[in-house]
Order: sequence, then C-alpha cells, then structure tokens
Amino acid sequence: MTIIRDWTPDKSHAFGKEVLTFNHDLHTRPMFDDDGLADLLDRYPREKLGVFTMGENPREWRTWRRGVAGNLSGKVLLQMAKEGRIWLNLRAANDYLPDYAALADEVFAEKEAMVPGLRTLKRDLGVLISSPNAQVFYHLDVPMVSLWQIRGVKTVWAYPVEDPYVGPEALEAIVLRETAEQFAFDPAWDFGAAMAELTPGRMLTWPQNAPHRIENGPMLNVSLSMEFMTPSALMRANVIYANGLMRRRLGAVPKIQPGFSPLGLAKVAAARAAKALKLQKANERVLPVTFNLETEVPGLVKRAA
Repeated sequence: MTIIRDWTPDKSHAFGKEVLTFNHDLHTRPMFDDDGLADLLDRYPREKLGVFTMGENPREWRTWRRGVAGNLSGKVLLQMAKEGRIWLNLRAANDYLPDYAALADEVFAEKEAMVPGLRTLKRDLGVLISSPNAQVFYHLDVPMVSLWQIRGVKTVWAYPVEDPYVGPEALEAIVLRETAEQFAFDPAWDFGAAMAELTPGRMLTWPQNAPHRIENGPMLNVSLSMEFMTPSALMRANVIYANGLMRRRLGAVPKIQPGFSPLGLAKVAAARAAKALKLQKANERVLPVTFNLETEVPGLVKRAA
C-alpha cells in the first residue's frame, strides 16, 4: 500500500520539475490528532522549536517576528496555535524523534521507488503547526520541497524561477546566505503563479528554488514540510553559489548550467573550494527574539492551562 494514492507515469517523470499535486493518506494517522501533536511538542527539543508571528499584509514580510515558547506544555502550545496568530516550525523532526525518522524513511522510500532515478539526500521532515489565517511570506528554499497537508486548509502560490519573480542576483544572495529566504513581493505576480488549495490528504511539490507563499484558512493548520536534496539539486545549489562569487568578485554575468556539464562540474569544485577556504562570509539576518509566549498573550495561556 502506497502513501500517495495517485502516482502516474506522467507525475513520476515530472516530479521535481513541475508544480504537482498528489493525494495521500498521512492525515489519517493518529500521530496527528490533538493528543499526538501535544505529545510531539513536548518531545521535540524546545531549543529547536521555531516560534513566529506575522502581520496580515502579504507585502509586509518584515513583520515576521521570532519568539520563544518557554516552558509551556505541548497542550498549551497547541491551544495557543488554535486561538492566536502563531506559526510553530519543528524542523528536522526526523533527526530527533524515532517515530518521525520512521515516517521520513517510509515517505522517501516511496518517492525513490516511484520516481525513476531519484536518490534523496539531506532529508528534513518538518512539522508546521499554525494558527487560523496565519501566513508565510513570499520566499524560496534552496533544497527541494514537498508540502503535505494534514489538518485545515491553506492556499499556496508557487511562482516560476525566473524574472521578475526572482532574479539571478537575488537567488545567489539567498544561496550565499547574504540575505534571508524572504524577500519583496508584488501582488501582481499572482497572475503568473500556480495556485493550489491544500485540504487534508493533499500534497504539493514544486521545482527547486521556486518562490512561494502560503495563507491559512480560518482554522488550525497542520502540515509536513519535507525538504531534501538530490545529486542534481546539490549540483544546482553549488553552481548558483559559484555564480554568486563570480558576479561579486569578478564582475561576471554567469548563467546556471543544467545537468552535469563540464562547466557546471568546474563550478561545483570552485564552490566547494570557496566553502572550505571560507571565502564567503554568511551575513544571513538572524531574527532577534521579540516575544515570549508565556508572557505575550497570558489570556491564551490561562484558557489553555
């Protein structure tokens, strides 16, 4: 029995290259009911838990704020997610919890079995627990991503990897970690996006580096964000890294080489050498902690206790 219900030869060959939706059955598993999520929040390393809040305008990405959860129980945190405006990000749950490691192995084994030639590396199964009407601003990821909806409804817009949605210099800045993954958004770009409404049992995936943004419906949302690399995805990331160095240090106007071309392989070698020599200093902005859930919204804490 497969997790995804609608693999087809066309989808298998297009996986990772196009925006695709699938049907899955992960939302039926008891690990994602309220008790399971509260237990997950209690077991996940608290110092690794990402706690965020944000404004309502999709253009105002600088309203994204980072907080901490303190010593609140998983039950209280889940209730606060139901009633507040927060986004809880449990990245790489598979690195810390055996049941999520087993789930990641199960999912990625199926992907590799169903997609010709696929070999996945650097697997990261993250759990996203977020409030009604919360959003994630326009951004892109360096790895490849699939987003699995477990509870609630969210709308996702995925944009092409090209101007004006993301130019080469902006993409290089993110890969070089000069900037954060979020950046300026123009609502007019929605006309060029692939839009998908994710309900429980739906999964969405898009090409590597595709910009995207997310808006929750008026209910608690639970999703799995599965990031991973493949040999070709690692190749692309290193080519972009080398291109960024060439543009900044040599004034070049480089292009991304697809596949495993001789020039692309040379750029990979250059990127790895630059990383080993630490020629590029990462200046990625680390958001300061600006709120504590134990004190920011005491009413929610009191009602959930």
